[in-house]
Amino acid sequence: MAKRGPTYTCQACGAVYHRWQGKCDACGTWSSLSEEAQAAPVPGGRVSSNSRARGRVFALETLRGETQDAPRIVAGIGELDRVTGGGFVPGSVLLIGGDPGIGKSTLLMQACAALANGGHRVVYVSGEESTGQVRLRAERMGLADAPVDLAAETNVEDIVATLNQGQRPALVVIDSIQTMWSGEVESAPGTVTQVRGSAQALIRYAKTSGACLILVGHVTKDGQIAGPRVVEHMVDAVLSFEGEGAHAFRVLRGQKNRFGATDEIGVFEMTGKGLSEVTNPSALFLAGRDQAAPGAAVFAGVEGTRPVLVEIQALVSPTSLGTPRRAVVGWENSRLAMVLAVLETHGGLRLGQHDVYLNVAGGLRVNEPAADLAVAASLISSLTGAILPAEGVYFGEIALSGAIRPVSVTAARLREAAKLGFEAALLPAGGADFGEGSGLGLRRFGHVAELVADIAARAPRRDVK
Repeated sequence: MAKRGPTYTCQACGAVYHRWQGKCDACGTWSSLSEEAQAAPVPGGRVSSNSRARGRVFALETLRGETQDAPRIVAGIGELDRVTGGGFVPGSVLLIGGDPGIGKSTLLMQACAALANGGHRVVYVSGEESTGQVRLRAERMGLADAPVDLAAETNVEDIVATLNQGQRPALVVIDSIQTMWSGEVESAPGTVTQVRGSAQALIRYAKTSGACLILVGHVTKDGQIAGPRVVEHMVDAVLSFEGEGAHAFRVLRGQKNRFGATDEIGVFEMTGKGLSEVTNPSALFLAGRDQAAPGAAVFAGVEGTRPVLVEIQALVSPTSLGTPRRAVVGWENSRLAMVLAVLETHGGLRLGQHDVYLNVAGGLRVNEPAADLAVAASLISSLTGAILPAEGVYFGEIALSGAIRPVSVTAARLREAAKLGFEAALLPAGGADFGEGSGLGLRRFGHVAELVADIAARAPRRDVK
């Protein structure tokens, strides 16, 4: 039998190679390949066809039949229950990621305490901190009296054996999956092979026992959950905990959920006693805005099923560089480049000699194309010096032809704006009329040229010397 050579696994994406190379062809990362041992060959060499077990015949069913909603374990934290789809499903596996210090462990400790106080058995396994450190955090948050089972362990086999003893837990938290290791995998903890093997063992326990499992994952510098992507496919839900260090609030965003809606968000505020829920995030994002400054427009957006109003800020200034600078925070760079090209081609603006800075106030990240109209309005306002109406909200998608296209969930956007005291909405000309009964005055635009003319008419007259 030929000798089996070593294998090299990319620690960024999990791609496997039979020889070492400096760059991973799958993800493009340099110096990420490390040698990992292969599984031992089957004793006796090749397995004959006669020794293979025959498959079991199973019954097939039709699409029609009785269905029942998945049972839920409500944590009692409204924003967390919203993102998970109404609570934790027994036997489900959730993967939550976020930057270090963002508050992942704090949020999960609060969820564990809430469930434990409600009579459920909850187990919190920490692989990064000692039990004393976890107790200190619980004391600072006033949760030391919650009957949560606590352990500091990293061996997966020991964890599963301990969980199988006694009453089945309703919730198990593993903090974090990168610190776990399995004796059945010949690799160092934290490697792609160990993360994948440890996750498989823990997920197998959750599916067979019916306990809900939450895995905490580290993130890379670009915000992606570290480790093999196959772990995200194995779990039932992937949650991302986002936030800026300069802001007190945090956003829990659902990126994948087999038992609920995706792209749902929950908003929390970091306090001295832990994370508190923000039931009205629009008021938080709009707090302290300067209504008399040009370059600011209020965008009526939708995150999941919740309408959220945020302020879009733009600064357009003459450049002193050969290539104008484009800086974006909270929005897509490619989307900004498209809006700038449309304004210059179809709106008659000259932005090629100006630096452009765009910011979504409050640190929220906006992903939907409906923000095009608010971004364009803030750019035009900053360039011309015109102050936009403080009582108006903007939403609409801009096409490459300059046309302003309608967007979905118009009625919910208008209701949220009216609830917060806004009096007007500037929206696309097409689409159904959902403005009746909202109490808002509607102004419709069909092309970016109309938007440019409307805002330019508000610009202060500049004397030419």
